[in-house]
Amino acid sequence: MKILVVDDHVILRKGLIRILKTDYKAYEFVEASNGVGAISVLLENDDIALVLSDLSMHVMNGIEMLKQMKILNIKVPVIMLTMHSEDHYAIRALKAGVYGFLNKDIKPAELKAAIDKVLTGKKHITDRLADLLSDRISNDLNDDLIALLSDREMEVVRLIATGKTVSEIATEIGLGVSTVSTYRTRILKKLNLKNNAEIVIYALEHDLK
Repeated sequence: MKILVVDDHVILRKGLIRILKTDYKAYEFVEASNGVGAISVLLENDDIALVLSDLSMHVMNGIEMLKQMKILNIKVPVIMLTMHSEDHYAIRALKAGVYGFLNKDIKPAELKAAIDKVLTGKKHITDRLADLLSDRISNDLNDDLIALLSDREMEVVRLIATGKTVSEIATEIGLGVSTVSTYRTRILKKLNLKNNAEIVIYALEHDLK
């Protein structure tokens, strides 16, 4: 059996594999640098037991990868690892089918506990995520402007907040400049903003970077 590690940073991939090899000697580790590569590996291998994936990646991010896996009927559990806030990304990842959503600064023992649970077919929900789910059930999502953004619009917001231009974003996520411009226009309308500067401020205030 194999564990697929997906991250566009080689050092992080190799470091994660080195950490896990000690406890998962029975598994072979394979790698991919983004969602597109991960889909290719999954289609070529029928013995992958688990995917450990970053959320933010060039070409195809983790949530888009989950959606593509669903379309292709690839039923391999995915644990998402990210530095982004659970507040705005974890719920989206759960809706896309993720089995676990963890911050990259967790301790190795916490990661192992999550992996062991997911390998038994169960989802790993942190206390923080359980609280978020409870809050979302009890509150009206229509009052949350961020909830009105699609997953792709959220990604464009995050990239604009890092200072990237529309053309740079288009290159990074593999879309046309006109398509990214359309997403930007929708973002401005949904968030009641006027320009990129206000998007950056909004992203900083809501911890979307």
